[in-house]
Amino acid sequence: MRHPLFQTTKYLILDMDGTVCLGQRMLPGAGEFVQSLRARGIGRLFFSNNSSRSVDQCVRALRAMGFPAAPEDIAISTHVAADYLNERHPGARVFLLGNEHLSAELRQLGLRLVSDKPDLILLGFDTTLDYEKITKAANWLAAGLPYYATHPDVNCPVAGGFLPDTGAMIELFAASAGRRPVVLGKPERPTVDYLCRRLACAPQELCFVGDRLETDIAIGRHGVATALVFTGVTSPAQYEAQGECRAGLAVESLAALSGYL
Repeated sequence: MRHPLFQTTKYLILDMDGTVCLGQRMLPGAGEFVQSLRARGIGRLFFSNNSSRSVDQCVRALRAMGFPAAPEDIAISTHVAADYLNERHPGARVFLLGNEHLSAELRQLGLRLVSDKPDLILLGFDTTLDYEKITKAANWLAAGLPYYATHPDVNCPVAGGFLPDTGAMIELFAASAGRRPVVLGKPERPTVDYLCRRLACAPQELCFVGDRLETDIAIGRHGVATALVFTGVTSPAQYEAQGECRAGLAVESLAALSGYL
């Protein structure tokens, strides 16, 4: 019998790094767990906040680890941003702080990217950020242009350390221009709204599974179920030491989660 958390679950929304894989290595039992979901009558979608990566990069990474992923298996905060801006600012001129992968994805999704005279600013995980872009964006933000960010992650873990992520850039512009963005990726409501439209389901039919409290688990405040795994950034001791952000279920790994489905 399913755990009560999953009684209404139709789709598991699976975080990637720290949940399904670590770097370029599939976590033990993760591939088998994901493959077993279809037989259990549960759909799955891999969701990454990392807007510096394209769908194709995510697919190739999963395939290299032995998982037969397809583009329709992937969602990124990039998709949430494009969906949100196309709906609320149709045809807007968008100044993007993002790399070539993010800009290519957004153009394909219908956004109009410009280098001058924008209608709004979109901050992504810009691995090509330079002083010219920082200066332009800071001045336009100070002038009051609408301001959005793909996701709030402060650092992106990589082998041997981390990369400063979009959340760190948010703090830069907060200090310089005195502005904070509307954040669109996990753990914010636009992500839930986007996924419900894409999957034609209700919030209570989603369960987010991940390793990061401030994104994968905090999204539970929008009426979705959450499950925490201890294979990434959050340890059992860290989870117990804080009392603010609680998952519906906390387990060692995806392999351990199988017993609750």
